[in-house]
Amino acid sequence: MNKKIVLLGPYPPPFGGVSIYISTLFEFLKNRGIHLWTYGEREVSGANVRYLRDKRRELVPLLLREGRGARIVDCTHFLVEYPSLLVPLWVILKRLLHFEWVKIVQDGSLPSRYKQFNVFRRALFRIAVGSVDEFIVLNEALERWLRAEIVVKREVSVIKNLFPISYGDRETQLPAELEVALELFRQRRKKVCSIGVFIPDYGFADVAEAVERLRLETGEDVGLVLLDGDFASDEEYRAEVLRDRDWLVVLKNVPHPQVFQILKRCDVFVRGFGLDSYGLSRVEAIWCRLPVVATRAGEIRGMLLYDFGNVDDLLFQLKRALSGAQVEETREWATRYRQEAEENLKSISNKLGIDTERTTQ
Repeated sequence: MNKKIVLLGPYPPPFGGVSIYISTLFEFLKNRGIHLWTYGEREVSGANVRYLRDKRRELVPLLLREGRGARIVDCTHFLVEYPSLLVPLWVILKRLLHFEWVKIVQDGSLPSRYKQFNVFRRALFRIAVGSVDEFIVLNEALERWLRAEIVVKREVSVIKNLFPISYGDRETQLPAELEVALELFRQRRKKVCSIGVFIPDYGFADVAEAVERLRLETGEDVGLVLLDGDFASDEEYRAEVLRDRDWLVVLKNVPHPQVFQILKRCDVFVRGFGLDSYGLSRVEAIWCRLPVVATRAGEIRGMLLYDFGNVDDLLFQLKRALSGAQVEETREWATRYRQEAEENLKSISNKLGIDTERTTQ
């Protein structure tokens, strides 16, 4: 690896998909000489790590000091997905400092949101996209959109964000505060889990309604735990989801290793996000041997599907998942997804120009 490679993006908490992507990838590649420029709610330190307390103010000085000639792998949201006034300065510095810009696009909502961009934001987006040297996207739909509608001329590669998880199979105890929070949930006869945030796009209201209807129709004591990534929130929506539902538990900013321990205590996982570009939590639930009910967005293989917003279909699939009919199929898909995770790690390593020798040691 001759060129300095920088991984730029958020680090958990909060525990959104991009921050999990960054932390997982850096954990595998940090001993290969990759650098991390990051930001988040908790300071990160270590060899080759630069933590930005104020990402927009501190990024430019860091770029001037350490970015010349680097290959910068960008997972931020403020240069392409939500283009800001930093874009023109970033593009000028790219020309002056001669760094490469590899943009990883993970936001499945970008194609639909782009249609709503005003003239100014669309201009910033076009400036940014025109300066990217290479794109990596998480699914074929994003690739088609960039090529056909945005008409990018640079290389666009599809590499999914599923990587091996070293702690996924470990049996560890949850912290005492989480055990207390889950005490009543553990006593429920059936247990449902969903991951997202409290905004309508993530479908928590649909999941809660489906579980409520399931309780009424079957008379079974079904509990629901919502794992809130806390990177966005609509307080009115949150209040509506929680109202008069004492069988519903919310856990906020659960560290990624502990998510696996919670999933293993459940009977079914629901992913209600309507715009998933991949949906990592779907596969992680399958790795925990849980049947998955999910929207027809992102990864869908081996899952029970419904259309976003269709609570009737969601309820039907919940009943199927809880019947136990998916056990063998879920086990088979868990094995297949583990193989694909290894392949994805090799692919991203190759694409970033990092030694392709096994990185999961």
